Amino acid sequence: MINTIKNQYTPDYISPPGETLLEVLEERGMTQAELAERTGRPKKTINEIINGKTAITPETALQLERVLNVPASFWNNREKQYREFLAQQEEKERLEKQVAWMKGIPITAMIKYGWIRRYRDKVEQLREVLNFFAVASPEQCEDIWSRNLVYFRKSQTFQSDFGDVVAWLRRGEIEASEIACAPYDAHKFREALQKIRHLTLETPEIFQPEMVRLCSESGVALVFVPQLPKTRTSGATHWLNSDKALIQLSLRYKTNDNLWFAFFHEAGHILLHGKREIFLEGTGIGSIEDQDKEKEANKFSEDILIPPADLKRFLARVQQLSKANIEQFATEIGIAPGIVVGRLQHDKVLPPSHCNDLKQKWEWSLDGQ
Repeated sequence: MINTIKNQYTPDYISPPGETLLEVLEERGMTQAELAERTGRPKKTINEIINGKTAITPETALQLERVLNVPASFWNNREKQYREFLAQQEEKERLEKQVAWMKGIPITAMIKYGWIRRYRDKVEQLREVLNFFAVASPEQCEDIWSRNLVYFRKSQTFQSDFGDVVAWLRRGEIEASEIACAPYDAHKFREALQKIRHLTLETPEIFQPEMVRLCSESGVALVFVPQLPKTRTSGATHWLNSDKALIQLSLRYKTNDNLWFAFFHEAGHILLHGKREIFLEGTGIGSIEDQDKEKEANKFSEDILIPPADLKRFLARVQQLSKANIEQFATEIGIAPGIVVGRLQHDKVLPPSHCNDLKQKWEWSLDGQ
């Protein structure tokens, strides 16, 4: 159950510490001029402190302690609270002008998934969203992610999806930060992929935590993040730092053949391509070089799931494809039969309407959210 957080009480006014200082002077029957003389401060400075135009410095606070017998810590705390209040008021005024930015952010879905809390007050909701992105303002969020996702500048179609994509990617970063990983080791990662390939025969309850463990031991954080309404991507890959890579998977197509192909595709990017780029699948945007990298990652995934020589021999020996011989072939090479069906359909050897019952279908569970 999702609770709406009511507006938290924050005072709309805090008096400047100079007002307290004036009260103390009146109680003591001391003039501003006398205080200035006793502290060695100019009369103008004392007057500006009382009128809130000048801050009480730690040095002045010590002088006030000696003259008025009021602890310096009291004056320092009053000044700190007052300056924080002024900063909060300035921020609130600034954020009030920026709440419209949230129209491009999938707030409802993010609340549904438990990524952020719901606030009635729009400014408080904006603060919550900025906290999620770990930025001080909408401008910083736009700048940071626009630099990382440069292809959004090239596509009118995907500009409207910017908020969904960056929210999905940011959630992946947050979840990945909670996964302790060994320093990246390409050799160990290749070995892990061979072990993970055999997990295609297992249920999600078994293969998911085991995949995460095997990847983390080779320096790759693997996270499963449900897609947002306009993400339209099956997976993404980028490097969190030089020793830690991130593979992020959605369940866009909801069948096991697509999930496993997406995972090994992203793994291919890690092993074959550089550490500076974000590979986001399903956008259809990119240069010829980007498209070549996608083809390389596709081939990597295809070949590791179904070795080309094995597939060639299988197709050569069967006269007509059937569920029985597909299942037999899958058993021989040690993978789930649904993956074989998906590959044969992709290669147009098998009609897209045939043998789909060999595929496993999965849905995200949102229990407890």
